[in-house]
Amino acid sequence: MPEPTSKSPLVSTESLGLRLASPRLRVLDGSWYLPSSGRDPYAEFLAGHVPNARFFDLDEISDRSTPLPHMLPPAAQFAAQASALGIDHDSEIVVYDGSGVNLSAARVWWTFRAFGHREVAVLDGGFGKWQREGRPIERGLPPPAVAGNFRAWLDPSVVRDLGAIRRNLRSHRELVVDMRSSGRFTGAEPEPRPGIRAGHIPGSVNLPYTDLVTEDGTLVPPELLRAKLAAAGIDLTRPVIATCGSGTSACALVLALEVLGHHRHAVYDGSWTEWGGREDTPVETESPPRP
Repeated sequence: MPEPTSKSPLVSTESLGLRLASPRLRVLDGSWYLPSSGRDPYAEFLAGHVPNARFFDLDEISDRSTPLPHMLPPAAQFAAQASALGIDHDSEIVVYDGSGVNLSAARVWWTFRAFGHREVAVLDGGFGKWQREGRPIERGLPPPAVAGNFRAWLDPSVVRDLGAIRRNLRSHRELVVDMRSSGRFTGAEPEPRPGIRAGHIPGSVNLPYTDLVTEDGTLVPPELLRAKLAAAGIDLTRPVIATCGSGTSACALVLALEVLGHHRHAVYDGSWTEWGGREDTPVETESPPRP
């Protein structure tokens, strides 16, 4: 697991605005949306983005050898693709998305951290807040990036796979927190991907990722954040495994936990697409009682 850092994982729009000219700064638009949303993140990037930003394609920068969506790529692949975006080993990275609820920016942030990069933060409030404040926007395709020298090595302690989740069903050592909507968690709503069963991992608790942000898309204040986590049955004295539909919005919980100083967490990378897409994994379809 990465060493804790006193540096906040969040950057305000004001702070980013003051640092746009920094030579070490690399801004990434990490927008991604469910296929059913009807939104095209790359088209939206071309229509408008933070000056000098590059588009981080979550599906392209992933393990292409598996049918599971945007799984972590091999370290060598990630190093090459990050370098192609102009990122160096000492770059200061700020990631945002256009969802208004940190749907995917936290996933990009977590990915860099999983590959050993500590100088990375999420733009609090995302592109929506940046736009509402009338801050500068560029349109169209940015000029080609000068290749960087990014280095990557995966920290396996921040990732959980199918076997780890199976073992945790027996040991209950780590608390599994599902960040999907409550309807998807209970099975009342169908999954957006065909062939995926409804419900949740037995023993897991639910906290929709949309509950972690305020109306302007910024993370809720720490005390309210603690209260929301406690109300969802999340005990901050326990290690946490974050999961969701495909390992994307799960990272919003990791971001929130880091803000609160909780560093014992990991992401189930295959998440519900893997677990619910199999026939040999147990599924629950009702919420467990609150402790």
